[in-house]
Formats: sequence, C-alpha cells, structure tokens
Amino acid sequence: MTTTTQITGTETRTALVLGATGGIGGEVARNLRRRGWAVRAMHRDAAKHAGRDGLEWVQGDAMNEADVVRAAQGVSVIVHAVNPPGYKRWAELVLPMVDSTIAAAVKVGARIVLPGTVYNFGRETFPLVAEDAPQAPTTRKGRIRVELERRLEAATKRGARVLIVRAGDYFGPSTGNTWFGAGVVKPGKPVKAVTRPGRPGVGHQWAYLPDVAETMAQLLEREAELGDFARFHMGGHWDPDGERMGAAIDAVVMAAGGAKPKRRSFPWAVLMALSPFVALFREIREMRYLWREPLQFDNRRLVAFLGAEPHTPWEEAIQETLIGMGCLTSAPGARTPGVGSVEHTLA
Repeated sequence: MTTTTQITGTETRTALVLGATGGIGGEVARNLRRRGWAVRAMHRDAAKHAGRDGLEWVQGDAMNEADVVRAAQGVSVIVHAVNPPGYKRWAELVLPMVDSTIAAAVKVGARIVLPGTVYNFGRETFPLVAEDAPQAPTTRKGRIRVELERRLEAATKRGARVLIVRAGDYFGPSTGNTWFGAGVVKPGKPVKAVTRPGRPGVGHQWAYLPDVAETMAQLLEREAELGDFARFHMGGHWDPDGERMGAAIDAVVMAAGGAKPKRRSFPWAVLMALSPFVALFREIREMRYLWREPLQFDNRRLVAFLGAEPHTPWEEAIQETLIGMGCLTSAPGARTPGVGSVEHTLA
C-alpha cells in the first residue's frame, strides 16, 4: 500500500477534492486551504480553473478510476463532493464515481469524506433522525445513496476510512443548483419574491454550506479520534413552520433598503402535470414528500464529539448567501458573487 501524508501538527496535510467547483466541494476546499492544508482539485477542464482559490488543479474525470487514483497520490483525505447535475443520470453515474474514489482511497490509505443526503431515509424514521436510524428509502435516488454508503462501509475492510456528514438542504454563497437557488429565490436578481416549496406549517431543515464545511474540517482535525467508519448528523438551520427562512430573507432584503418580498407557493401542480414529459420534473416530484412532512436530523452525537456544532446566525447566513448569489450588492470584504456550478446538485 502506498504511504500517505499523516495528519499531524507538524506536517503539511494534503486533500483531494472531487467537485471543487460545486457548492459543498468548493467550501470544503477553501476551508481546508485556510487551515494550511495543501488542496488538490480534480476537474475535467483543470486548465480553466488554474490558480483559483489557491488550489492545485489537476486534470481528470471522476468516472475514470485511473484518473482518481493518479490524483490521489500522497493525499490523506479524498472529499467526494461530486454529483450528476440536475438529478440527471444518477443510476448511471453515482455508483461508478464513488467506486473510483474507493479504489483511490484503498490504494493510498486515505479517508473519504462524503456529504450525506436526506434521501436515505423513509417516512418511518421521521421526524427526528439519528445516525443509526434504519435506511429504508422509498425512492430510487434514496436506494442509490444507501448502496453508495454500503460500498463505503465495505471499503473500510480494505484499508480506506470514511467520514459521512449529513445535513439538510443546502444554501450559501455558492449555492449552485440547490432548492434555495432554484426554488426559493432567483440568482442574479434583486429579491422581489420568495417561493415556499413546503406546506404551510411544516418544518424543514436547511444547512448553510460554510457551516457544513467547517464541521467537516473540525472533524478532520480530530482524525485520530474518528472510527474507520464515522457518521455524524448536523442540526443546521431548522425552520419549524416553513416561515423562518422567508422571515430571514425579508429581514436581510429590507435592511439593505429593499421592499419586503412577496410570498409565492411552489408550482407543484404544474410540475406534476409536466413531469411525464420533463425528466427533471419527474426527479423533483419523487422527492416531494420531503416538503410535506418534517424531517430533522438529530445532532447530539456531533455536539458530544465537537462540543458545539458550527452555526452561523440565520440573518448573517442569508446575507452572505444573497450577496454570493448576486441578489444583493456586495459589501466591503464580502465574497465574490457566484451561483455555483453544475457539479453540485439539489441536496
């Protein structure tokens, strides 16, 4: 087995990030870089991103095992944050991509870091879901994600290590193609209306991307205390009745001098009617139940391990998100506006 950089306080630690142009992949890459890690980002068009965010960009395709193995030489962590865009071709791409990552992690003895999804769980585990809750999904995407995690756990018997951090629906400065950017506000435009995907009165869990990245980084800083297969749930930003997210957006927009945004309901009826003809709508329809029933992750294991979960206050998180998405004028020191990447999908 190839030796790899050990995680100590005196040596440079190296991570490979797959999906570094996406929402969570980019946030994790930048967070680790700020902590002094050497971060390598693999991309199918690496030259296009050369020099970006202080990362080492290398050419490669996550579907090609040889590319991932080559990019992983000398790393101790592989962040697997790549997904098919727009819910498309999951059955074809999700498992082959993670198989490439597993092969590389086994080869170099690395820990795989995976952003987990809510899709793994069926209604019988609602409303509060712990890490050891049964994974009996009722959707095709959920079954794929359960198999993905099964393969990861099996890989720990062959020398890999795994860390899964599961959180709610993402939002953040590089939100990309998420529910927030595709179904709540319109990127690149002043916020005139806020769309509510869920039923009135039904709670929903959100996850601020920088908080998720910070949680992953803090856990990696304590690598020696993690088991070979470690799994944590984040509490994130819990919206108890479907109104807290909208209220935070209202507060930020009005504080910046804008009018209070209007409220709109998500056009589920239109989506349902068109889903036989539009593949993306069929995929979104499958996950509608997550907006009709409350699902909240139990983060007590995470809090016990770290002492506290990284958490940015609602209004601050929304302000940074809207600035990053080009919906508010940037303030001094704010992030560069951007709406993410096609490599990060609804999660």
